[in-house]
Amino acid sequence: MVMLGLEVFLRECLDLAAGKRAALLACPSSIDSQLRSSRERLHAESAVNLVALFGPEHGLRGAAQAGSPVQNARDPLTNLPVHSLYGQTHTPTPAMLRGIDIILIDLPDGGARFYTYLATALNVLRAAAESGSEVVLLDRPAPLGGARVEGPVLRSAWRSFVGPFELPVRYGMTIGEVARLVNAAEIGCDLTVVPMRGWRRDMTYADTGLPFVPSSPNLPTPEAMLLYPGACLLEGTNLSEARGTTKPFEYFGAPWIHAEELAAALNGLGLAGLRFRPVYFVPTFSKHQDELCAGVQIYMLDRETAQPVAAMLHVLQAIKMRYADDFAWREAWQAGAPPPIDLLYGSDDLRLAIDAGRPVDELIAGWQDDLRAFEALRARHLLYPEG
Repeated sequence: MVMLGLEVFLRECLDLAAGKRAALLACPSSIDSQLRSSRERLHAESAVNLVALFGPEHGLRGAAQAGSPVQNARDPLTNLPVHSLYGQTHTPTPAMLRGIDIILIDLPDGGARFYTYLATALNVLRAAAESGSEVVLLDRPAPLGGARVEGPVLRSAWRSFVGPFELPVRYGMTIGEVARLVNAAEIGCDLTVVPMRGWRRDMTYADTGLPFVPSSPNLPTPEAMLLYPGACLLEGTNLSEARGTTKPFEYFGAPWIHAEELAAALNGLGLAGLRFRPVYFVPTFSKHQDELCAGVQIYMLDRETAQPVAAMLHVLQAIKMRYADDFAWREAWQAGAPPPIDLLYGSDDLRLAIDAGRPVDELIAGWQDDLRAFEALRARHLLYPEG
């Protein structure tokens, strides 16, 4: 079984926190191998003077839905103040960090650039660089494995909270490795990453032997997480990604789709490692709330050959061609901001190509040089061996 960075820290690295006032960034899936929360374990450790907590999107206890602001609070488990980093601010303020010597980060990653926990962790690094606080990141497994990269590299003009650095959609790194890369590239805080023991790059989360606790209410299973790098692009459209159902990011559809016809058309594309089954569902919230949607369920039959980002480009193009009068891109989340699909994709290339009817294979071919350059940069910051 993999030994988490949290457990390595508690066994071997407590000296890093000796004599210092500490804060912890965590969420409900910040647990050890026995399902004990990191805030519980660190608060109970006499060598750690834990004085404050930070919570990301969904909150420290995971009760908030996606996009819902989270308020500051007090943690009933530890009686410590909880500073929300998904409310009035996404970055720790000087007031929040006053008197904090060291920030511990024990936060899972989603393995995809737009998963907001990555942006939150990087914002903590940036705030620590300004305040002079140390950061100790307790590393966790890359849920999609650490061997493969895929998708377009974000262009700097499209940086946002769902695109905090020039990464491909799927970057094949742990959160600790990404923190090392970005910190070296532009932040420069006092960062220590406590590595795991026993993790290899070819491991997905299911291979680790660790219990799975969802870090997002809309990614309830390891299967959904494997599909997420592609399926999240649906958020930039008027298709339901099945929020408000039991299968978010595994189902998708809309009231104007014919499920059986779409499933047949998508299976006819021959997308490696994937199959599509017709489904019907009624979202209880989010897009098409309380409306009967027809669509498909995505099955990843072979994770070694499946390319979820590239596959979703073909899916979106097929839907645009088949349902041109109904399909649409979502409007900007905020006035003056780019359309959500541009922020998620990392440029306007996808939207413009599909609207113009250009083959998405051209976009996929265009990723390759950027991915090779990224892989050369990535190699300098990896902590774990190949399989």
